Amino acid sequence: MKLPDLDRIRSEKLISFGDFLKSYNLNLPTEFPPATLALLREFRKTHSTLFKEDNLWSLDQHRKKVMDWLTAKMRVSE
Repeated sequence: MKLPDLDRIRSEKLISFGDFLKSYNLNLPTEFPPATLALLREFRKTHSTLFKEDNLWSLDQHRKKVMDWLTAKMRVSE
């Protein structure tokens, strides 16, 4: 019998804005800029189609997109 994939379950779970911020920055590789509340609000506003549930995030759906977006945003700011 196959055991449940706890990492996958954790990644797909819908979580609050604050929980996503904590999880996103946890163990973030040093080459990626950390997220802030203001940056995540801007991301959510810019990418509103990614949010079917009003204020719910998932690491599976949003983390990579936020990483890419923040990295590109920081390059433009330099």
